[in-house]
Amino acid sequence: MDLKALYREVILDHYKKPRNAEELSAPTHEAKCKNPACGDRITLQLQVENEQVSAVGMIGNGCAISQASASMMTEAIKGASLAQAQAVLREFRRMIVDGAEDLDKEMLGDLITLQGIAKLHARVKCAMCGWSALEAALEQQEEEVDLDQDQSMPASNRSGGM
Repeated sequence: MDLKALYREVILDHYKKPRNAEELSAPTHEAKCKNPACGDRITLQLQVENEQVSAVGMIGNGCAISQASASMMTEAIKGASLAQAQAVLREFRRMIVDGAEDLDKEMLGDLITLQGIAKLHARVKCAMCGWSALEAALEQQEEEVDLDQDQSMPASNRSGGM
């Protein structure tokens, strides 16, 4: 199977059957992110115990890329230590926002199938919505992240849309 076909299959699978798509009864960390240009919204909830992500809940709506990326993120961080979750977040950001190619493929695992999004500038914010919510949750940020205002996104991506 070629990479484009695998990419489409992974995106559609996670979009149609998002993982961890549920509210947690007692989250210790929670954050929201919106991407007004595409209409993506993600609420991410974490249950953190002893510096480890013991449960993840993701509620969202939006395009296939935002929902699939967030679903894959929940799988990547569930059971991880906070340090591991932050490391995956940094590596994913390097891949999607920075377009880095010298990636830790073992750390990223299946997330590597999303690498091509870095070249689709209008879709970078879509892919980063759930991850921006993760970053805000880990920092215990109460204010909703608005990707149109996020200075960590390249300027060309802050004003782009679908």
